[in-house]
Parts: sequence; C-alpha cells; structure tokens
Amino acid sequence: MNYHFANHRQVRKNLLYILQNTSEKDLLTIPDGFNNNIYWNIAHCIATQQLLCYYLSGNQFRIDKYWVETYKKGTFANVDVKQSEMEDLAYLLIETSKILMKDFDNDFFPDYTPYSTSFGIDLKNIQDAIIFNNMHESIHYGYILAQKRALIGEGLSL
Repeated sequence: MNYHFANHRQVRKNLLYILQNTSEKDLLTIPDGFNNNIYWNIAHCIATQQLLCYYLSGNQFRIDKYWVETYKKGTFANVDVKQSEMEDLAYLLIETSKILMKDFDNDFFPDYTPYSTSFGIDLKNIQDAIIFNNMHESIHYGYILAQKRALIGEGLSL
C-alpha cells in the first residue's frame, strides 16, 4: 500500500499547488460548460475520501461534517468562499492524507461495507477504497486542468 499512499500524496500536492497558485476569482468561477468550479472539485476530493474510507468503514469522519455535507457528490459550487475556508482546505489536503495513512497502519479499518461506485467498480475493503479514491482524485485533477484551460479561453487570468 506504500505505493498507493505515495500516489495519494502526490495527487494532493498537485491539488494544493493549484489551490495556492490560482487566483481566488478563477478558483470560484464556474467555466462555461461546467457544473462546478475548481475550488469545489478540490474540496470534493476531501469529502469523497472521508465517505469512501471512513463512512463505509463505520468510522467517524476525521474532518468537520461541514466539508462532507457541502462538497459531497450531488452538491454544487458555492461562489462565496471565505479566505479562511481556503486556508482550511489547503491544510486538509495534506493532513487528511497523513491521517489516512496513519489510520491504515494502525488497523483503524477492520470493517468495511461493500459499495458499488458510479464508475461500476465494487469496493470490498479499505484497500479497494484507497486505490479507487486515488483514481477518483486523479480524475478530478484532470477535470480541474480542463477548467483552467476553459478559463484561459474565457480570458480570465490564471
């Protein structure tokens, strides 16, 4: 699993770079043809990790429930995000990755409720969830890159 955790840390570093190096205006703008903004996609990764790894294993979230409720699948972007929330998201990107690895190493996930994802992938245990979560976050990273290109096309600065 070390390989999968290393991949997770790298995807999170990529997301953090975008969060910290994209203007607030561009983070919160929903480009034409998209349903959500860059900021929502980053926060959605945090929410989904908590649902896939903690909720389905019968554990409490390791973050405030606000993040899960606000950014889970089926929610929509809030374009009025405070700077303090952006700072919290930057912190959560790195810390939730560290916490997940520590919890995994401490056998914090002995139980897991099987789940079939909207991708048609069946998750049977925490290992499956971690591997799928990496794929999920990578897809959103790609989506974010497409949003950045769309914003350039709309004449917004990045």
